Amino acid sequence: MFEYEIQQTRSADLIRQADNERLAREAVRARRAARQAQRERSAESDSHTGRPRRRWSTRAA
Repeated sequence: MFEYEIQQTRSADLIRQADNERLAREAVRARRAARQAQRERSAESDSHTGRPRRRWSTRAA
């Protein structure tokens, strides 16, 4: 009976650990998505300045 209780405790501990790791991965994914969305918003505001960001032809010597 004692071994069964140890197994149940270990199983519950592993489930709890997996849940914590899953939450951590989701938090990282959410932060990454928020940073990407912020970059896209700032890129959109920069793209409407009316001036080209780079030259399309080479400079004359």
